[in-house]
Amino acid sequence: MILNVQKTGKLSGEIIIPSSKSHTIRAVIIASLAQGRSELINPLFSEDTKAAIQACERLGAKIEQKSDRLIIEGFGSSPDTPSEVINMLNSGTSTNLIIGILAGLGIAAEITGDASLQTRPVKSLIAALETLGCKIDFTENNGCPPLKISGRIKGGKVTIDASKSSQYVSSLLIACPLAEQDTEIIVENPTELPYIEMTVKWLDEQNIKYERDGFNYFKIFGNQTYTSFEKLIPADWSSAAFPICAAAITESDVIIKGVDINDVQGDKAIIEYLKDMGADIRVEENGIRIKGRKLQGKELDINATPDALPILSVMGCLAEGETKLVNVAQARVKETDRIKVMADELKKMGALIDELPDGLIIKKSSLKGTRLRGHHDHRVVMALSIAAMTAEEETLIDTAEAVSVTYPNYVQTMRKLGAKITLIEEVQ
Repeated sequence: MILNVQKTGKLSGEIIIPSSKSHTIRAVIIASLAQGRSELINPLFSEDTKAAIQACERLGAKIEQKSDRLIIEGFGSSPDTPSEVINMLNSGTSTNLIIGILAGLGIAAEITGDASLQTRPVKSLIAALETLGCKIDFTENNGCPPLKISGRIKGGKVTIDASKSSQYVSSLLIACPLAEQDTEIIVENPTELPYIEMTVKWLDEQNIKYERDGFNYFKIFGNQTYTSFEKLIPADWSSAAFPICAAAITESDVIIKGVDINDVQGDKAIIEYLKDMGADIRVEENGIRIKGRKLQGKELDINATPDALPILSVMGCLAEGETKLVNVAQARVKETDRIKVMADELKKMGALIDELPDGLIIKKSSLKGTRLRGHHDHRVVMALSIAAMTAEEETLIDTAEAVSVTYPNYVQTMRKLGAKITLIEEVQ
């Protein structure tokens, strides 16, 4: 699919943000691990959450999808052994968490995914699980899926390097309560701290017993179980970042509904990033109100929020002066190397942008419409579409179907606000 985007002078109106991918995936997995019936109210139905749902069904969970909820009958202590390869599609989060669950349950299985997923490293997680008692073999011996896992973690002491992803830590935190013995986890180079905190919050809600020292040490007590629950899934700040930024850089007046400023999600920091750049953003009773005005370039440390890099690189092109995005090297091992991809694609539009090993330097630029590659990356596609709304002449962005990974109704939402954006079939 192709996104056709034309210059948009003004956005206005109110929209509701879809639910959190990260919360939904954790909820699906924990509900599946529980004995009994759980209800997930207002979950995200997307390609990434579909990967988690299908994997948990392969393990024996009974999952019924209704219009506004998921009803999950967990397999508890009696999981199935999957008879076929588990395809995790394009979901890195689901992959890392499911690998841990397989290890915690002692289920022999084979994991694969699409071409992008097969380039994403999981070697640090695998090394930790092997230390705890599992056996994992990579099909290509490259530290990325596909892989085969067997054996069960027993507990013990393990060190894990989390410099490339917080998901490795979250995987261990959810899996280790299932081990027979207690597990001590020493975390080196922790990144994306809010996502680890999100997982810890889920453990708290489940009354899982653990001890911690910040983000560098966890002791998880063994022989614990998960319990069924009912939960309203909060809206996704990562998705909210795109319409928020679109409103901030156009002559707009937009209200974003559904997001919770008190939720643990790290990407709510988009509000503070933009305020630091001079944006007019207010938290009101009925939502977040954004009014467009000129922005000033800043240096932003976005280690905790790597998913914000694509859209913030666009904001850097439109802000006065220079913007630096730093301390986010892990953005190179997402669905794409997002640092390189955003630099390459924005340069096609005329952006003054240079790569750093761990980020980008961007100067105010006059953007022009052109044909761009979306690289099958949902956040890249959406970020480029925001850039295109400010560009002279039309812009065409390929692989636009990727937005369904986290924001299936993105195009309809932006059109509702007044954006000149259309999804069209690609002519072969």
